[in-house]
Amino acid sequence: MGFKVVQVIDIPRAPIPDYGEMLKQAGVEVEFVKVHCTTEDEVIAAAHDADAIIGVATFQPFSRKVIERLTKCRLILSMGIGYDNLDLEAATGHNILVANVPDYCLEEVSDHAMALILTSTRKIVKLSRIVEEGGWKTEPDPEIQRSIWPTMSRLRGQTLGLVGFGRIPRTLVPKAKGFGMRVIAYDPYVQPSAFESLGVERVELDQLLAESDIISLHSALTAETKHMLDLEQLKKMKPTAYLINTARGALIDQRALHTALTAGYLAGAALDVTEPEPINPDDPLLKLDNVIITAHSAHFSIPAYLELTRRPGEEVARVLKGDWPIGLLNPQVKERYSQRWGQAG
Repeated sequence: MGFKVVQVIDIPRAPIPDYGEMLKQAGVEVEFVKVHCTTEDEVIAAAHDADAIIGVATFQPFSRKVIERLTKCRLILSMGIGYDNLDLEAATGHNILVANVPDYCLEEVSDHAMALILTSTRKIVKLSRIVEEGGWKTEPDPEIQRSIWPTMSRLRGQTLGLVGFGRIPRTLVPKAKGFGMRVIAYDPYVQPSAFESLGVERVELDQLLAESDIISLHSALTAETKHMLDLEQLKKMKPTAYLINTARGALIDQRALHTALTAGYLAGAALDVTEPEPINPDDPLLKLDNVIITAHSAHFSIPAYLELTRRPGEEVARVLKGDWPIGLLNPQVKERYSQRWGQAG
């Protein structure tokens, strides 16, 4: 039996492996199609008769409208951790398995978060810019001593507050503790034992905002978490605190963040993600010298990229051969899926 596998890409010349060949080597005969899509109608036209779809569900619109037209689909595989634009409820209602690649960049994103923490607290960007612009006139330089040194802090003894306590923040915990930091976390959907096993104090969001010297965001983007840090919440932070975001830009109300930073409600922010992406060139955050922005790159390294591009083929092969995907996001669909497709796993 031959299957149709469609890969929906958002970058026309993205360096993606030939999953068709990978699947054949795994013993699955497929027709493999790779197509560039950015709209609902384009996804429907390309994938309406697909047995499995590989996509980037933070960019392509896997909406209810799209999912209702996927008459043969068994699996939608999100090539990455996020699935912001995928209607999981609709997919579950149509007996479609949804999976992601949840652990390919744990080290990279947690490393990047730690790097942003260090860059913010040690004023790396400001100090480098002063030297580049010829501002280091003497040693010691009185202007640097006056304007920069008083804002630099020691990490040991500081409190790191993690908003969200999934795989990435749990990977960050030992790195932060290696610098002598106290770590607290907020996540209402994680069992207390997960916090206890890593020596992390579980707290409510208000306590985290009030006590943290550095706050690092790691929540998934949902209707509940969109703009979870608005002006009211940002005002609860210490005026000496820093906000780090390597998760999703829309967790923060960016206008409110600009207001909070200019009003002195917090000391600075370091963002790998923004709303929208790329950030608008006239966004006022770009004019603030206490803001660091990196171009959504926390997830990347060569080892992570190789794993990310390998795993989708393995997951599709697993499903088309009759097993469950490892990164299954909607396990409640298993019984109905089995009734339709004769799933044995």
